[in-house]
Amino acid sequence: MQKNEATFNPYFKTEDFNLYLGDCFQLLDHMEKQSIDMIFADPPYFLSSGGISCQSGKQVIVDKGEWDRSKSIIERLEYHRSWLAKCKDVLKDNGTIWISATLHSVYAIGVALEMEGFSIINNVIWQKTNPTPNLACRSFTHSTETILWARKIDSNGKKGKHIFHYNLMKEENKNKQMKDVWHFEEGEIYSLSTTPKSEKRCGKHPTQKPLKLLERIIKASTDENSLILDPFCGSGSTGIAAILNKRRFIGMDIDREYLELTKRRYEEAKYEKRF
Repeated sequence: MQKNEATFNPYFKTEDFNLYLGDCFQLLDHMEKQSIDMIFADPPYFLSSGGISCQSGKQVIVDKGEWDRSKSIIERLEYHRSWLAKCKDVLKDNGTIWISATLHSVYAIGVALEMEGFSIINNVIWQKTNPTPNLACRSFTHSTETILWARKIDSNGKKGKHIFHYNLMKEENKNKQMKDVWHFEEGEIYSLSTTPKSEKRCGKHPTQKPLKLLERIIKASTDENSLILDPFCGSGSTGIAAILNKRRFIGMDIDREYLELTKRRYEEAKYEKRF
């Protein structure tokens, strides 16, 4: 997968699960062009500005880390255009990209997608059944995240022929067409967070996504043995969902701690013979 072995060495490597330590802005430059079947990205929301949130019933300051520090709208747009352009280079012509966002970031991402030559297929709304309480009581409680699904457009304006397993999604939705508003049955996502406690046994990440969500995305838009990339790997949910569903995975993260968390989750799943 690499052009320059000396500058693109895996932090953790198996036959079908590779992790890379570093900034995706640099790492993506070393990847083979048009080699990736699908990308899932959960880029920074840029919300760590000293605001207040609720965690485990307590008031806390919003501070996820330096990577989430607030930026101006122009800085955010430039940031998203930059990583999206690099992702477009490594994505196959018929590949697709999924991007998780909140109302604070989705509009800049949507504009950046179109400016970088993508066509949005769906605007999926993930409805959280037990959202964080609204402490200010001056707006409706935020209970959703948006997941944009997009495909490439070539220089002639032709859209890629993307994969969509319509029948499988219909089957999973009790033989009815699956809509673009998603929620999971009671018991699949539980406790005070949106991610089950069982998925946090190896450690926690402030924006960790549940496996159920990633598995649906992966099964809907890829085939077995497809190569999936997550440039903001975090806790590795994309990679675990990929390996559990017989896909291959490349994950990147700038934080060694989170790559170690992803490794532990991979090794736990392997020890439990889940793949």
